[in-house]
Amino acid sequence: MTRLAQTPGLTDVQREILSTVRDFVEKDVIPNAQELEHSDTYPQALVDTMSDMGLFGLMIPEEYGGLGESLLTYALCVEELARGWMSVSGVLNTHFIVAYMIRQHGTAEQKSHFLPRMATGQVRGAFSMSEPGLGSDVAAIRTRATRDGDDYLVNGQKMWLTNGGSSTLVAVLVRTDEGSVKAHENLTTFLVEKPVGFGEVTPGLTIPGKIEKMGYRGIDTTELFFDDYRISSDMVLGGSPGQGFRHMMDGIEVGRVNVSARACGVALRAFELAARYAQQRSTFGKPIAQHQAIAFSLAEMATKVEAAHLMMINAARLKDSGERNDVAAGMAKYLTSEYCSEVTQASFRIHGGYGYSKEYEIERLMREAPFLLIGEGTSEIQKTIISKGVMRTYAL
Repeated sequence: MTRLAQTPGLTDVQREILSTVRDFVEKDVIPNAQELEHSDTYPQALVDTMSDMGLFGLMIPEEYGGLGESLLTYALCVEELARGWMSVSGVLNTHFIVAYMIRQHGTAEQKSHFLPRMATGQVRGAFSMSEPGLGSDVAAIRTRATRDGDDYLVNGQKMWLTNGGSSTLVAVLVRTDEGSVKAHENLTTFLVEKPVGFGEVTPGLTIPGKIEKMGYRGIDTTELFFDDYRISSDMVLGGSPGQGFRHMMDGIEVGRVNVSARACGVALRAFELAARYAQQRSTFGKPIAQHQAIAFSLAEMATKVEAAHLMMINAARLKDSGERNDVAAGMAKYLTSEYCSEVTQASFRIHGGYGYSKEYEIERLMREAPFLLIGEGTSEIQKTIISKGVMRTYAL
């Protein structure tokens, strides 16, 4: 093994795609990430290049104009992008989840209407599940859609909408009260089309502005307000109300692989920065990498980077095979996010005082890594999923 985070068994096509993405990260993303992140500037030029590369249609079937690639290919591309700048991978993440949900659960009309334009990046996706005060209790959603003839009227407030202002299609989970005694069977996913921007972007739909964040900057995170927003019943994902919880959980499952890939990319970059700095910085007459304390820290970091990568590709390959992967995805998301945090902190310590300076890249990674501990479900939620899944197998 000459390099960390290598993936055996890739096809020539997969290797070519990854090589192209890696070149893009080295030439365009890394040299510009610091300036864009510090100024909280949306990376429009980078997004345009990703669109030209076909990354928005990576997993969309070829019949709809996409590349028809696997979740593994997508995850490895995300790992590369996050290694350069996590926010760039975030531009793709919600778009990818919405495209996946439409591909898996949409009607024939919804697929033909949305997927070709999503493959080119003309339509950009976001998804909205969280609400203020909701936390992890998804079945307690309060945003409500009520029937009004052939349409629905939607009222409520959604929270933590990544790409809220820059997207043109939002998959929104709301309550429709289908009469089931089970709360999660009264939820429906609507496909909401909207223009780019902030304020009242269309009658009844308001996106107030960007939420200021400690990290994950350059990408807009917003709220979303519905006030008697009218939407056609044709925009119910799959055509049948009451299936939204199942649709969203399927999307979140692949989203957890995505977050795992981002954690792997950030951790790998943190290790690379530490390894380089430890060989350049000298104390007591030799590079600090030759001091045992630093050498052992680098060894631990490298092992965690490698273990995280293997967990991530295992979860992606399981999903691609059609097997159930909720436990594998939960394990991967839990392990990779925790290891990413630990590796990033270790790199920060190796940098010493320079790590606290905004001139050094590790400072940015220190602010990005915490997001991965909570995105697509906290570590505690992953432990709940893992324990339930494991005990199904080991039940007495």
